[in-house]
Amino acid sequence: MTETEARPVVTQADLAHLGEGTVAYLREMGSEELKGKFPGLPDIQPGLRLWALFAADGRPILLSDARERAIAGALENDLVPVALH
Repeated sequence: MTETEARPVVTQADLAHLGEGTVAYLREMGSEELKGKFPGLPDIQPGLRLWALFAADGRPILLSDARERAIAGALENDLVPVALH
């Protein structure tokens, strides 16, 4: 691409809506990390590893102790699960 060619501009708002309604993000997290991500979550034993599923915009969808269940939750909602590390 040369300097005279226009480059596509992607705004933060565009990025915020990327994958909306089609993609869900799957992430393994420690129980200590969940408090701010899942509002109203009761106290959970520290040191647990759980699987969290989030909508493309970051909204929490579900929490599971089994990766397969989190993936199934995405598929049940017609979302493509994408793993985050």
